[in-house]
Amino acid sequence: KRMVAQPLIALSHASRHFHLGGITVQALEDVSVSIKPGEFIAVTGPSGSGKSTLLNTLGFLDRLSSGHYRFGGNDVSHATDHDLVHLRRHAVGFVFQQFYLLPRLSAQDNVEVPLIYQGIPRTERHERSRQALERVGLGQRLKHQPNELSGGEQQRVAIARAVVKDASFILADEPTGNLDSSSGREIVDVLAELNREGRTIIIVTHDATIADRVPRRLRLLDGRVVADE
Repeated sequence: KRMVAQPLIALSHASRHFHLGGITVQALEDVSVSIKPGEFIAVTGPSGSGKSTLLNTLGFLDRLSSGHYRFGGNDVSHATDHDLVHLRRHAVGFVFQQFYLLPRLSAQDNVEVPLIYQGIPRTERHERSRQALERVGLGQRLKHQPNELSGGEQQRVAIARAVVKDASFILADEPTGNLDSSSGREIVDVLAELNREGRTIIIVTHDATIADRVPRRLRLLDGRVVADE
C-alpha cells in the first residue's frame, strides 16, 4: 500500500468573526482546506476577501471563532498563548510586503534574529545565516546594511530570515507588493526554487501574473473559498 502524506495543515469549517461597534464582520466563513507538505499555494481574492485573516490564522497570529485548525495532525484551534508563541517561533517563517529589517544590523545579523529567539548558539547561528543568504543569492552581501541593498535584495534577506528557522512552512504576504515587476519575478523565482527543495510555501497575492506561476490557487471572496484549482 502506498502511504498517503498526512496534511501539514487542515482547516475544517473554519470561521472568524469580528465584532465592530455592534456589527459582526465575517472575515472567514466555513473554510475547509487541506495543504500537504511541499505544496506551493497562492491565496488570491479582492481586498477584504479574507486573505489576511486566513494568513493570520495559518501563522498562529489569530484564533478561529469556530471550526478547527489541525497542524501536523494536532488540533491547535484552542492552543494556549504560550503554545502559539512556540509555533510562531519554530513552525512558520514569515515574509511580509514591508521587509521589516533592522536598519542598523547587517544582512547576516538580520537573518540571525529568529535564531536568537530559538536559543541557537552563536557559532551555529552564524553558519546557518550565512548559508541562508547564500541560498537566496546574497552570499556577497552578508555585511551590507539594508540601506546598502536594493528593494529586491532586502526582500531576499527577509526570505533568508524565514528560511533560516527551518520552519515547516513559509507564509509570504504580498512579498512583491513593494517591488518593481522585474524584482518581483526574481522573488517568485527564489520562492519557487525553495519549493522545489521541498519547502511548503503559501503566498498571498493580488497579482494575477504571480498567481498564475503557482501550481495551486485558492481564491477567496467574502471570507469563503470560491475556487481551489
